[in-house]
Amino acid sequence: MAMLPTSSPGSFSSVRLVNSVFRTWTAVVLLFLYLPVAVLLVYSFNSSRLNVRWEGFTLEWYRRVWANGPLLEAAGNSLLIGMVSGVLSVLLGTLGAWMLHRYRFRGGAALHLLATVPVVMPEILLGISLLVFFAAVGLGLGYTTVIIGHVTFSFPFVLLAVQARLRGLDPALEEAALDLGATPAQAFRHVILPALRPAIVAGGLMAFTLSWDELIVTYFTASASSATLPLRIFGLAKVGLNPMINALSALFVLLSVAVVVFSAYLKRHAR
Repeated sequence: MAMLPTSSPGSFSSVRLVNSVFRTWTAVVLLFLYLPVAVLLVYSFNSSRLNVRWEGFTLEWYRRVWANGPLLEAAGNSLLIGMVSGVLSVLLGTLGAWMLHRYRFRGGAALHLLATVPVVMPEILLGISLLVFFAAVGLGLGYTTVIIGHVTFSFPFVLLAVQARLRGLDPALEEAALDLGATPAQAFRHVILPALRPAIVAGGLMAFTLSWDELIVTYFTASASSATLPLRIFGLAKVGLNPMINALSALFVLLSVAVVVFSAYLKRHAR
């Protein structure tokens, strides 16, 4: 009877050492990424105006945020632009994903590549390109240009999420609906669309989060009346240390984390 090779104690020790190194490295990276965020959250309750040392607990800076008219107006702009951009991104991303999945035509791969380029394109390049384009066509900066800019880099995320869900669907579902007398439109509405709903919602939430947090593209496409909250925060930060920035950033972080976690939850249950 042939003897199965056995692992030596040294090999197990090497594996444990490698695993320990990777766990330590992962912990260091996570600490490097999230320690500044944790410090920001803590110091948003610091009573010190200079904000360089802890002097006591206070909610004063949050109160001043809620009493600041321009900041609230900018927050309203961010919410409006994020919602409109999210809806448009869902429509374009879902229809684009369905078209690329359902139909095979020449140039489909190139079209898919062009649609997903904004995902990897540097934001400053995208912002400058959009500004040049709007100037060339004579479109003044405002809510419309900001929404166009946000949809440009947001809808590919919806497209990719819906495409991933479409690849996991059984083609027999649509065929069965057609065999039972449904039209292609009815089959898409009553069979395909409900199966895609979790991925669509998750992609829409991701698009909203990207729009809500966006600064660089907004900087090149917004006017004074359509300035968003990230632009206002950037303006405050350029003037100097302001404790309200910590409070605003803390609210931004909490909202973004909530939306991203909910989006990840929906993606996981869409599989």
